[in-house]
Amino acid sequence: MGTFESLNMETPEGMRTKTQNLQGRTPEVKNKRIYLAAPAAAIAFAELMIYSGRELEAIVLHALILLGLSFSTMFIKNEEIQKTYQAFILLPILRLVDLSMPLFYEEKLYNLIFIYGLMAIPVSIAATNQGFTGSQLGMTFKKIGVYIPFSILVGLLLGAGEFLIVGENPLISDLSILNLLGLTIIMIFFVSPVEEIIFRSILQNRLEIVLGSREALVITSILFGLMHSGYGNISEILYISSVGAFLGYLFYKTRSLPLVTLIHGFMNVFFFGIIPLLL
Repeated sequence: MGTFESLNMETPEGMRTKTQNLQGRTPEVKNKRIYLAAPAAAIAFAELMIYSGRELEAIVLHALILLGLSFSTMFIKNEEIQKTYQAFILLPILRLVDLSMPLFYEEKLYNLIFIYGLMAIPVSIAATNQGFTGSQLGMTFKKIGVYIPFSILVGLLLGAGEFLIVGENPLISDLSILNLLGLTIIMIFFVSPVEEIIFRSILQNRLEIVLGSREALVITSILFGLMHSGYGNISEILYISSVGAFLGYLFYKTRSLPLVTLIHGFMNVFFFGIIPLLL
């Protein structure tokens, strides 16, 4: 891609151009940014409640947001807003599943399989309903031979940065081959792909069409950081927001879901396993 506002029809900007050319098929909405700011602000506020330790109130608010967005899509006829609300819906669903999922195992790591395995259902439905092509979603394995070692190196650096902020938070008891294999599989094939499809393939893509690339990157990065509010550490939120901005920019430039998924996954492997147990 050349400029930040490329109009290649396979990019979100290209889709936005096509949407503008089809105006009149769906009713126009005035003050579009207000319609989009309301759910984003509500989700951010709910996550700040978790940050402040008010988990029950956050659960109630996320449930109300989920209901509000769901019913709103029935009454708002503008297709852009409808699909953007469908993208936003995934965030309260993720949080509610995370907080309400019973513990099937003593080790939190293996409970992630149930959380993210369940989330794969609404995520795949949402990705299909958004109307994006496979290339727009980032479903390509081009340059994967280069991206794998690059992702390991970047994941190490980002994981080390998070370790310096949060400290020790291992999800495995030791660095045995089975533990490392389990951690790697869960992070790379469950956690990171689901989160990256939500934030990059769906939400960032949709907001790029509606608002443009810069605003989309800012909004998704902030929400990505806030969705890590459970640590109760403002530095962690800011750091993960910056990581989200980095991943979002890489996704924008490469349209490679495997790249951002691998970086995210290896970052988690280093942060939740290798670094705290080596030091």
